[in-house]
Amino acid sequence: MLKRDRTRIHLDRRNPISDGCQAAASLHCHTHFSKEILSFIPYYATRVPLLASYFEAGLERYQKSHGRPLDFGQAWWTPPVTPRQVIEIESLQIEKELGLPAMVSITDHDDIEAGLLLQVLNTPHQHPISLEWTVPFESGFFHLGIHNLPREESNGITAELMKYTKGAADARNLAELLDWLNQSPSTLIVLNHPFWDIELIGGDEHRRCLRQFIAEHGRQLHALEINGFRKWRENKETIALGAEIGLPVVSGGDRHGCQPNTLLNLTRSHSFAEMVAEIRDDGYSEILVMPGYQESMVMRVFETVAEVIGHYPGHGLGRELWSDRIFFALGGEADEPRPLSHYWPNGGPGWVQTSLWLLRRLGSKQLKAALRLALAPERIRFEYES
Repeated sequence: MLKRDRTRIHLDRRNPISDGCQAAASLHCHTHFSKEILSFIPYYATRVPLLASYFEAGLERYQKSHGRPLDFGQAWWTPPVTPRQVIEIESLQIEKELGLPAMVSITDHDDIEAGLLLQVLNTPHQHPISLEWTVPFESGFFHLGIHNLPREESNGITAELMKYTKGAADARNLAELLDWLNQSPSTLIVLNHPFWDIELIGGDEHRRCLRQFIAEHGRQLHALEINGFRKWRENKETIALGAEIGLPVVSGGDRHGCQPNTLLNLTRSHSFAEMVAEIRDDGYSEILVMPGYQESMVMRVFETVAEVIGHYPGHGLGRELWSDRIFFALGGEADEPRPLSHYWPNGGPGWVQTSLWLLRRLGSKQLKAALRLALAPERIRFEYES
């Protein structure tokens, strides 16, 4: 067990259950309401030898045809799972593996539709209204997990947050918005995966922005997140930063596919609002690392990609094919975004279909055992144990 200040992290699933825990919370989940921006595609596609030539040729053809480059900032994909499926998968893991009641916080990117829907279908205090808020800051941006918005104010608050994200002329400033969120005692503000250079501005520049963000807004945050899809060495930096600035660390699974989160929060409380008080007021957080986190990160990414590009008959929004879940505004910002299947009714060029077949194979259950032997597991060492 790692214990640093008031954050405890367990590797053994048996000990916490006898330690007074009343429930487990799965934080940072994504559903088909989440718009996942594709601006990272050019960065990675041009670095894959076999893919780069096809990709660059395609971009050249598009520019010649339309007179402008293809803007991946106007494109996004959506995860394949519904809010109900996320709740069922997360609850099943917690109840089966831990024997505890489950609380699940869905944090779709800049969207609260899943949480609003669950207020009708589920017990509100167990499944709060939450989102992952994109916060532009200097040369980059950060993601804040905003958990458990007040139900009556949730739409109004989200509208104001989105004004800031989109750079609207009438947007409130960031400090004012964070102070407003802090006025709700049951709302939790988490800086998600703080060391991830998700905006691709370079590690040094990202860290400079992070330090400046902490200097200006650290007092308005309640916790930092260790993330289920980031390497342990990066999560260790987050643990150390939390200890340095006096903030607890919470879990964030960051699931986008069909597998349950590999990091969970344990609580001695019976409701989500009471758990928020443990973290905000007491500065106390207890995290459980599930066995899945210690699988090879590469293998887990392949598995998630295979799920994301899979075929789902009966999809909740009718998006059965992978190409139904990727949206492009090919006519520019003024164009209505359309699914890729609108432009590729036959599934796209042969090289695209071949690449997708390979990715599905790499993430298949049949190859999982072989990949487990070939790829190194995620090794967790607790340097901070006292």
